[in-house]
Amino acid sequence: MFEGLLTLENLIALITLVGLEIVLGIDNIVFVVVVTNKLPEASRAMARRLGIGLAMVTRIALLLAISAIMGLTAPLFTVFGHIVSGRDLVLLIGGVFLLAKATHEIHDTMEESGAKDGHVRSQYSFLSAIAQIMLLDLVFSLDSVITAVGMAQHLGVMVSAIVVAVLVMLLFAGSVSAFVSDHPTVQMLAFSFLLLVGIFLMAEGLHKHIDRGYIYFAMGFSLFVEFLNLRVKKARAARK
Repeated sequence: MFEGLLTLENLIALITLVGLEIVLGIDNIVFVVVVTNKLPEASRAMARRLGIGLAMVTRIALLLAISAIMGLTAPLFTVFGHIVSGRDLVLLIGGVFLLAKATHEIHDTMEESGAKDGHVRSQYSFLSAIAQIMLLDLVFSLDSVITAVGMAQHLGVMVSAIVVAVLVMLLFAGSVSAFVSDHPTVQMLAFSFLLLVGIFLMAEGLHKHIDRGYIYFAMGFSLFVEFLNLRVKKARAARK
């Protein structure tokens, strides 16, 4: 698999793919943080590492079964003149799941903040968190795997890009999780991002293409505004 890997062409493909995998993994990190932050603090780090690690195994398995993955783009049936493929079904189901998940988390957070005793909180099991991370990574991985196959001809390049991207996710997931946990408004923003990504997945499943650049710009702009809000609040607190 790795024979003849060290060539200039493969190196360029590897660097490009790593960048793409990292960018496409942004929504993945948001989801991982949202799910694991519902666990007891002592088990969050382990859940993040295990969930992301198993997700890497899933992505590599998808690459090894690429003929089946590419077959998902073949038409399955038609509904009111609209051709539906296996990929469309996966994206639609994933989008609906994300919308339901984000809506539930927003409602749960609002109920928690409004509770008198301040102890109302949904309980997630460790295995449930891992299962949710792997399920959504499967949905997120479809387009990234298909993109990887379109950009690189060498399986070793694709596997290496996925491994490097996952290591970057592992490196930053902890700090992102801590930041979200310390700032409730950022946590609500993360839920909103999940809603946005869910709508994006459903649109893709319905063949309504939305450039990911718009999604990431909206996320980046929202984070920038929230960062300014946090600086203002910090400055006001320092003056008191």
